[in-house]
Amino acid sequence: MDNDSKPKGLTKELNLLSVYALATGATLSSGFFLLPGIAFSKAGPAVVLCYMLALLPLIPAMFSMVELATAMPRAGGAYYFLDRSMGPLVGTIGGIGTWLALILKTTFALIGMGAYVNLFYADVPYTLIAAGLAVLFALANLTGTKKAGSVQIALVIGLLGILTWFMITGVPHTNMAHFDNFLGSGHDAILATTGMVFLSYVGVTKVASVAEEVKDPERNLPLGVFLAMATAAVVYGVGTFVIVGLVPASELAPTGHHNYTPVASAASALAGDMGIKLITVAAMLAFFAVANAGILAASRYPLAMSRDKLLPPDLKKLNSKNIPVNGVLATLFMILLILALFDVEKIAKLASAFQLLLFGALCVAVIVMRESGLASYDPGCKSPLYPWMQILGVIMPLCLIPMMGALSTLFSIGLIIVGVTWYRIYGRQRVTRHGAIFHVFARLGQRREAGLDAELRGILKEKGLRVQDPFDELIIAADVLDVRDDLTFEQVTKLAAKRLERVVPASAEKLVTDIMENTGLGATPVSHGAALPHLRLDNLESPRMVLVRSRRGIRIDMEALIPGSEDADAPIHAIFFLISPTNDPGRHLRVLAQLATHIDSDHFSSEWLSARDDHDLKQVLLHDERMLAIELHRNKPSGAFIGKPIRDIKLPEACLVALIRRGDQSIIPRGHTLLEEGDWLTILGEGPAIKELSRLMTETLDDK
Repeated sequence: MDNDSKPKGLTKELNLLSVYALATGATLSSGFFLLPGIAFSKAGPAVVLCYMLALLPLIPAMFSMVELATAMPRAGGAYYFLDRSMGPLVGTIGGIGTWLALILKTTFALIGMGAYVNLFYADVPYTLIAAGLAVLFALANLTGTKKAGSVQIALVIGLLGILTWFMITGVPHTNMAHFDNFLGSGHDAILATTGMVFLSYVGVTKVASVAEEVKDPERNLPLGVFLAMATAAVVYGVGTFVIVGLVPASELAPTGHHNYTPVASAASALAGDMGIKLITVAAMLAFFAVANAGILAASRYPLAMSRDKLLPPDLKKLNSKNIPVNGVLATLFMILLILALFDVEKIAKLASAFQLLLFGALCVAVIVMRESGLASYDPGCKSPLYPWMQILGVIMPLCLIPMMGALSTLFSIGLIIVGVTWYRIYGRQRVTRHGAIFHVFARLGQRREAGLDAELRGILKEKGLRVQDPFDELIIAADVLDVRDDLTFEQVTKLAAKRLERVVPASAEKLVTDIMENTGLGATPVSHGAALPHLRLDNLESPRMVLVRSRRGIRIDMEALIPGSEDADAPIHAIFFLISPTNDPGRHLRVLAQLATHIDSDHFSSEWLSARDDHDLKQVLLHDERMLAIELHRNKPSGAFIGKPIRDIKLPEACLVALIRRGDQSIIPRGHTLLEEGDWLTILGEGPAIKELSRLMTETLDDK
């Protein structure tokens, strides 16, 4: 197999606080510390309303990004989502455009620091300061994501602390006369200003580019993004209210030029020189945070595109700390080049117009993934109000971009041309992958892209089970067949089907036919001496399973099932017959992925073959040091529990009975519940206590 097919993964080091800090730090910078003065000159006191209206176009993009990121937590963010949904051509456009836009916005933030530094040191060259800070943050990123995330947390905590003081202290001192003639600038000016200040919020979605490095992404990504969005809404809403209420219009929008330090002006009115110093510290923290988050996020785009052969291979290399060092250095080089050559403020605004276009594209990506019919597309957080949310998310950016001027539209078109040209010259001859849109075509009778489904199944395996997935209960309730004779795969399937027909709405004959047909079509995974035949059935409430162990080995005659195929020589020692409801294909695939994870472990085969009884076989799959499954049998130590209420059985301290499985029923344990022979008890507890209980329950088994 090509090494590129299994790229070295990034280390998962970012927790919820890190995600929140990255998203918040990427949002609260120039949008608050620079733009309010410019926006006030266009919309007057209605600038407060403009910041609130600007939230509306963000909502569809945010929900779409969260859905895609929890389904496909991979480095590259928007690039990866667009590539896997609509193919490498669209992915190339999105990747190059987003990388450049992030670089420009990061550079703009670094330049913005100069405006506040010049409040005290007017002669300091702001470009030199920006270049030095760019190098500093690049070095911080090269030390590891965890350290970069820790820096980000410290910056954001300090920033929010000062801004909280500014808002709480400032609100009581606002002059409501400053809000007279609130809508006097007119609706057109208010809408145009809304389009401009919308750029203040776009950083909240940039955390998707580091999704691969987030612990428990299905929880931490959505929660971190939603909290960051709420924080930004409060800061922009209350903060701009305080600015307008404290600073006279003549100072906030002086004739002939703009006020680039509006927050400092408000702080001066509130607390004099001390207020200016405090807010300058906050501005430094904000710009530090957005620059740090920007370099961290931007460096992952070359990595992701290089993995997919759309950029040179050197950009996908990771250092000893799993950091894309060349991606970081390439991003740093571009920042320094732009600082030296370009009018960053103007270009950053143009690049933001392209980000609006990408927001619409992300909404289209969700529609494509949903309509593809891929069961392996399994987001942990689905966008509400589908597809209307996404349709609105496409329309609003297309309306906002023209409001930003013809140059913004032309710049967006230019980036599209650059992406198309690069793909045709470099990428097309190296990439044979297609996106999920081919699965949409398949529903119309055309071809599918099998590689994407395999990739998404691999992601499912990495993400693991969700809390609500009944894997442990499924294993505990499973029937076990310990095959001692020489049997064919079909004979074993018939035995398993006889067990399954008692608990699923299908006859044994129907189950055998469907399983054999699926196996003949290659739908039964076979790996490491194990096979996973599986079906989904209507009118089934919960998954059911039969576990099969054969020490002698079972052979699957693939030549008989698929004429012309090579027979599998390796004997099969474990077979897991899984039947799941049709209404939850994602859970079905997650259970299969969890089984595959156990099968692929180094110790599975030896533990499976050496297991002494049904209990041990199930324990191989449960493998949780804090949980133990015990079957009550009169000839085992557990027989002492039979006939007793739960409150009278003696368990080690820190252990409790969490579930009782009796036949096909799951019973919630209560103190008065009488235990019966054949019951399976799921016991939870601390590791040492579970080990002690396991020893007590198996100490006489060697005498069998």
